[in-house]
Amino acid sequence: MVILRADALEFISRSAGQTRRLGLRVGAMLRTGDVLALEGDLGGGKTTFVQGVVAGWGSPDRVTSPTFVLVNVYHRRDEQRLYHLDAYRLRGPQDAWALDLDAMLAEGPLVVEWADVIAAALPAERLTIRFTWLGEAQRALAFHPQGARPREMVRQLRAAILRGV
Repeated sequence: MVILRADALEFISRSAGQTRRLGLRVGAMLRTGDVLALEGDLGGGKTTFVQGVVAGWGSPDRVTSPTFVLVNVYHRRDEQRLYHLDAYRLRGPQDAWALDLDAMLAEGPLVVEWADVIAAALPAERLTIRFTWLGEAQRALAFHPQGARPREMVRQLRAAILRGV
């Protein structure tokens, strides 16, 4: 189910596969400097979504949660990088700045799980995606764009979903 709003997009995923496919669509749009700020419930589907994002972006790398290593780096054949940061164990923005977010953003897209923990360290222009656990197989994903580029990404995603692509 898709709920359309002028400034956001809400999607009800009925399976892990559907969550990954949505991530594939988003990943295919990513460019260097783009930020996906993932927030929400434990078990809400964030890492499953990132699996799709990384595949859609074009990396053959296996996606794992970076909870204990903080940052995973995924590669494409063209030597581009995608950074996957898990802020769950960080104490706040100062810990994120110490990880050199500026360098990550200069080299590729950045996907942040538990982004609310370090929101002040993230660029103002980002696509925030809120994950809500609805039950064993269902998750709600709410896309909130902040800035022109994220708004365009949501517009493209909305069009793709409505076309059934």
